[in-house]
Amino acid sequence: MGAHLTRALLDGGHEVVALDDLSGGFTDNVDPRARFVQGSIVDHDLIDRLFAEVRFDHVYHLAAYAAEGLSHFIKRFNYTNNVIGSVNLINASINHDVSCFVFTSSIAVYGAGQVPMREELRPEPEDSYGIAKFAVEQELAVSHEMFGLPYVIFRPHNVYGELQNIGDRYRNVLGIFINQILQGEPLTIFGDGEQTRAFSYVGDVVPALAAAPGTPAALGEVFNIGADVPYSVNHLAEVVRRAMSASDHPVRHLSARNEVQHAYSDHSKVERVFGMRAGTDLREGVMRMVEWAREHGPRATSSFTGIEVERNLPPSWRND
Repeated sequence: MGAHLTRALLDGGHEVVALDDLSGGFTDNVDPRARFVQGSIVDHDLIDRLFAEVRFDHVYHLAAYAAEGLSHFIKRFNYTNNVIGSVNLINASINHDVSCFVFTSSIAVYGAGQVPMREELRPEPEDSYGIAKFAVEQELAVSHEMFGLPYVIFRPHNVYGELQNIGDRYRNVLGIFINQILQGEPLTIFGDGEQTRAFSYVGDVVPALAAAPGTPAALGEVFNIGADVPYSVNHLAEVVRRAMSASDHPVRHLSARNEVQHAYSDHSKVERVFGMRAGTDLREGVMRMVEWAREHGPRATSSFTGIEVERNLPPSWRND
């Protein structure tokens, strides 16, 4: 999302500084019109120096390690990157009078059994990632009350599209499927594959994010954003296989893992405020991503080397 948002802002006449530690991204994705700074939001000295130098008007915070399932087993890493890193940005934004802080949260804050997920529901996150995202939402609310920091929060879900890191084995199931076919490996599905998600094309999500600071009715609000129609993981696998002309490609079912079975959200609020709705059909969006992936080739995958809790870790995620 960050690379696409950067392009949208540049196309809109803004000057953009892009900060990324490249743990899940690539310099090839950075628009050459932007100033790129390689570094981490966990480095508060870097953040403070950068804010003092540039004097930002708007801050778009999309940086996160967004592996929901893995977050149970990397709690310290999860909270350091997703909470402490966010606090570093919030502190700097307050100290340097940023006029709008746009934060991408997640529908992971809702937990299970609340579908369609609506903004007025009480968040009940069921994994460490969702807890971290909700903590930052609350921190933004109190920072506004205490210091007047203007903010807008989006809760996107299952975003896919060109420029995505298809080599990450822990997140972005569509990218994982594409990469597995490109490498001649079977598609791997946890459980029976009947869990459902509303897979959201990145081009449908970015316009509202870009427009948020200039939309007065959005300030201080939380918005679900993404696709309306949920599909099963099994259906997604079939769509990907057809898009890649690999209808007979093998599928391997792994043991089920602890995850929310059904997750999709209501988008009437974002449509009302921004006049935008997701309109890209799943097949069309997948085809665009497949064409891009074929051009760029497969990505090497690697295991997360800092597992903190081994108990109940899915066997396919073990390094041995």
